[in-house]
Amino acid sequence: MTAANWLEEVRFGTDGLVPVVAQERLSGDVLMLAWANREALEQTLLSGKAHYYSRSRQTLWRKGETSGHEQRVVEIRLDCDGDAVLYRVEQTGPACHTGTRTCFSKAVRRDSSLQDESIQPVEEEDPGGHQLSRLAALIASRARNPQSGSYTALLLEQGRGKISQKVGEEAVEVVVAANSEDEHRLASEAADLLYHLLVLLQSRGVPLGAVLKELQDREK
Repeated sequence: MTAANWLEEVRFGTDGLVPVVAQERLSGDVLMLAWANREALEQTLLSGKAHYYSRSRQTLWRKGETSGHEQRVVEIRLDCDGDAVLYRVEQTGPACHTGTRTCFSKAVRRDSSLQDESIQPVEEEDPGGHQLSRLAALIASRARNPQSGSYTALLLEQGRGKISQKVGEEAVEVVVAANSEDEHRLASEAADLLYHLLVLLQSRGVPLGAVLKELQDREK
C-alpha cells in the first residue's frame, strides 16, 4: 500500500483529527497518546519523525522540537476501522513532558483500607508492559531498596561471582530439560535462567534495553 492510499484509509473525526498511540519499538511499551491531522501524518511519513497536532494550541508540532526528546518513527500502523493510528518509535529521552519515561504514570489501585474500597489513582513510574521489563524494574528496585527476605536482594549482596555461577547452573538445567524433560519443565527452567540473567545484568549496570537493542540490530 502506498503512502497516499494509506492516508485515504484514515477516518479522521469531524474535527479533522485522529488519535495516535506512540509505542516504544524495543519494549513494546505504550509511551503516549496524542492527535494528528492529515498534515501531521504526511510530515511524519516524509521526515521519519513523529508529528502531531495540538488541540490546545491549534497547531502542528514535532515531538522533541523544544525538549530534544524526539521520536524516530520506524513503523506506522492503522487499526482495523481506520480511526486510530499507531506509531512504533525509537524514543530519545523521556516521552512525557513531566520527565517520566511514559505519560502513563498514574496507576489505578483499589484501596482496601477504605470502607467503600474506592479506586484511587497513584503516582508511580510505569515499569513497562512486558513481563521482562517489569521484572527488570523490580530487580532494580530491590537493588536500590533491599528488603529482608528478598532472594533478589540476597543474590545482589552475594555479588557478581555468585550470580554468574547461578546463571551457569540454570543454563545447564535448561539444556537438560530441553533434552530429557517435558515442555513444562523446560519453560520453568528457562524462566529461572532469564531471571538470573536479569539479576546479572543489574549487577553489571547493563539495562535490559541494551540487550533488546542488540537483538534489534541483528534483525537487519
